[in-house]
Amino acid sequence: MTKLTLGTHPFLLGFEQLERLVERTAKSGNDGYPPYNIEQTSETSYRITLAVAGFAEEELAITVEDSSLVIRGRQIEDLEGRVFLHRGIAARQFQRSFVLADGVDVGEAVLQNGLLHVDLTRQVVESVVQTIKINRSVTS
Repeated sequence: MTKLTLGTHPFLLGFEQLERLVERTAKSGNDGYPPYNIEQTSETSYRITLAVAGFAEEELAITVEDSSLVIRGRQIEDLEGRVFLHRGIAARQFQRSFVLADGVDVGEAVLQNGLLHVDLTRQVVESVVQTIKINRSVTS
């Protein structure tokens, strides 16, 4: 018996891209840093909050690439003249990716008290009913 996948199921036409999207998301390599929350703020809006304590605004980059929201952080270290007796706060870079559905727009981003808030809005698509005319076959 052949295993049916999302892209090969006979009733799901045109979903091959969704299957590739699920595979890409599973392989995204997010290692858990930095921690984040996703909350629904209304019927059509969301907020992603990342804990980015120690990062300045210029050390963060937010881009939308190939239907993915990508948030990167790279701290600029100034170690000149500093002697650490203990160093428990690592200055590490990160990349966190979130796959966006069609119709999801990235709004404003705010850095406040070590938290980066990124607002998203989902466009509401109106349901459309289309009637297809059946043409009579002409045989000669």
